[in-house]
Amino acid sequence: MSERNRTGVESTRRTSVTGIAPGRVNLIGEHVDYNGGRCLPIALTQVTHATVTPRDDGVVRVVSGSRSWEGRVGRLDEAEQWASYVTGVLLALEVEDGVDVGISSDVPIGAGLSSSAALECSVAFALDEVFDLGRSHEEIVAACVRAEQEYVGAPTGGLDQAIAVYGEASQALLIDFASGSREQVPFDPSAHGLALLVIDTKVSHTLTDGGYGSRRDEAWEAAKALGLSHLALASDLSDLSGALLRRARHVVSEVARVDAFVQALHADDWEALGPLLVASHVSLRDDYEVSCEELDVAVDVAREAGAVGARMTGGGFGGSAIALVPTERVEAVQAAVTTAFVARGWGRPAYILAEPGRGAWIEDQPD
Repeated sequence: MSERNRTGVESTRRTSVTGIAPGRVNLIGEHVDYNGGRCLPIALTQVTHATVTPRDDGVVRVVSGSRSWEGRVGRLDEAEQWASYVTGVLLALEVEDGVDVGISSDVPIGAGLSSSAALECSVAFALDEVFDLGRSHEEIVAACVRAEQEYVGAPTGGLDQAIAVYGEASQALLIDFASGSREQVPFDPSAHGLALLVIDTKVSHTLTDGGYGSRRDEAWEAAKALGLSHLALASDLSDLSGALLRRARHVVSEVARVDAFVQALHADDWEALGPLLVASHVSLRDDYEVSCEELDVAVDVAREAGAVGARMTGGGFGGSAIALVPTERVEAVQAAVTTAFVARGWGRPAYILAEPGRGAWIEDQPD
């Protein structure tokens, strides 16, 4: 199948391409991406595969496990919610051809590990390859953010898509959302006798149900009241009160914690990381008010069982917590958290040992 790409160079479409993109864990820097702050996520080794096959009949078919959705180019806004993560990318990349998209993933859904960005970026990489769009990584990130914000309706800030594309093994990615700069920061807890344990509370959350959006709107209102383009630039909060003061206090203190966390990693001072994680959780719980009872219990019990630090991660209102745990205490922490959940009549949490992985790629592309 021959065509010209957007540079006017004739190219040949491939018949089928699989894009792969990871989930993510944000080590620290929560709810600051849309406030012009700095965040420090890692890409996970848990990934989503999206296999894209062109069609010549204008039909778009999305299949994921037992679920499927079928529609037509020009009517993609009619997609079911789950399929709109795919159709939104088609629209954002201005792909006007029919496709079959097959999806498989081991990124837990609803756990706050950004299964949505993993899906968007895997689809975007496959579309870019199969149609020879020639999009840069920056353009793919922007398209995936647009897909989630405009077509799915989730008010996310761009952190998830950036780490899904730019992640590197054994590295965390420091992203400055005011300047757009990125810096790889070495992150290898196993070399220091530690493990990064993800505790999936199994409390489902969605970013389109209003809680996330209301926090974003309050933060933007606080920035406007202070006459700032980004709330992360604030220094004097004396003009704020009530909820706006609390939101601003979290953002300002969280950015400072990110900077301290990065400095500690560069200095190989791993003892400093635990208290920063704990302070982040307290701020998210009390000032930003995005935690929940299950996340609080997971964090508190993990610390009591031997974690050097723990906090909720992701948008909140459910999802996951992370705990930095001495390797020999991992099983004890898991057992203690599970016991605490069962004693309260909750479902058993799930656990992942998180390792920094690579960003998105095409399946048959060499490393």
